[in-house]
Amino acid sequence: SSGINAEYGGSMLFYSFFKSLVGKDVIIELKNDLSIAGTLHSVDQFLNIKLTDISVTDSDKYPHMLSVKNCFIRGSVVRYCHIPAEEVDPALLMDATRKEAQQNKQSAGA
Repeated sequence: SSGINAEYGGSMLFYSFFKSLVGKDVIIELKNDLSIAGTLHSVDQFLNIKLTDISVTDSDKYPHMLSVKNCFIRGSVVRYCHIPAEEVDPALLMDATRKEAQQNKQSAGA
């Protein structure tokens, strides 16, 4: 079994999934169109992200980011997270999503 669990409702599935990606290389695209590539160092329950060894995909547009090596990204400013395809197990995610929906239905009916 992977590190993904669906015990706590909505965003916990994403949180568990992102925790399983710690140490992997990702690209985070922000709502202001800045894209930052780096190694996922940590993520919290608000989906705030800490990246290490970063680079900016458009360094001509953001020259002030060239000297930055690590960064903290607030979850609310993230537009997309590009993750390696080999890190995604669709069957596992679908199963976790079904379990989460079933648990939510049971707790709503209780």
